[in-house]
Amino acid sequence: MAAPLRRVLMRSARGAMQGADPARWHYGPSFDAARAAAQHAAFAALVAVSGAAVEWLDDADDGLADSVFTHDPSLMTDKGAVILSMGKALRRAEPALHEAAYRRLGIPVLGRVEGEGQVEGGDCVWLDRNTLVVGRGVRTNQDGIQQLANILGPIGVSVFGFDLPLWQGEEACLHLMSVISPLADVLALVHSPLLPAPFWQMLRGRGITLVEGDRDEFSASGGLSLNVLPTAPREVIMVAGFPKTQAAMEAAGCTVATFEADALCIACEGGPTCLTRPILRR
Repeated sequence: MAAPLRRVLMRSARGAMQGADPARWHYGPSFDAARAAAQHAAFAALVAVSGAAVEWLDDADDGLADSVFTHDPSLMTDKGAVILSMGKALRRAEPALHEAAYRRLGIPVLGRVEGEGQVEGGDCVWLDRNTLVVGRGVRTNQDGIQQLANILGPIGVSVFGFDLPLWQGEEACLHLMSVISPLADVLALVHSPLLPAPFWQMLRGRGITLVEGDRDEFSASGGLSLNVLPTAPREVIMVAGFPKTQAAMEAAGCTVATFEADALCIACEGGPTCLTRPILRR
């Protein structure tokens, strides 16, 4: 998840968030559609500067404000995409946008999480190309994890599910990737108080060095200080305003780029990782 980013699926906030009702979407008081669009454009420019090609989802006025968080509706493997099923009811139409994009881009679809199953991409962490860890919580359920295991088993991928805490309640979003961000193959930024203990043991057993993000910044940001996007090993993009967490990553040998995101990421509970669906890393 930290190999050089070559190709990524994104959706502009300019169209998707225009006219969004903050109360309906559970956005905070700092949300402003125009400023969110400008901040998203600045973030997209950083992604492009890293060398990644951005594949844009259609910029239709369909009222799907959260569709800018493209990490969640699908999952990418070496063999193709898996279309997921959203735990947040307002986002149920988003996986179809991803499937249409993959069809247009010529990327095969391995399968779909269907029926009562729910899996969101923010709950999925690749430890290596054959090991996927999935957080079981308010956005991802056991049915979805089992379906994902059934889809990925034939291509040699083992899936492990771990329970997440409720933390700030059902309406808030705590994904597994809210508490861990890979920085390199054997390096990850974590908020260990909310890590599932068996997952923490798995990470340590694999010799992965864990960089602790600042706990006060984590609380103040609703977890967004920890949500960082690696564009290459030890090269990351993060939301501006969290100097202690940034310093911890820099002390571990990381180069950190930042962008202002109070109207976008902080207000809408989705960080740089959430704003991207990597479709090629190598």
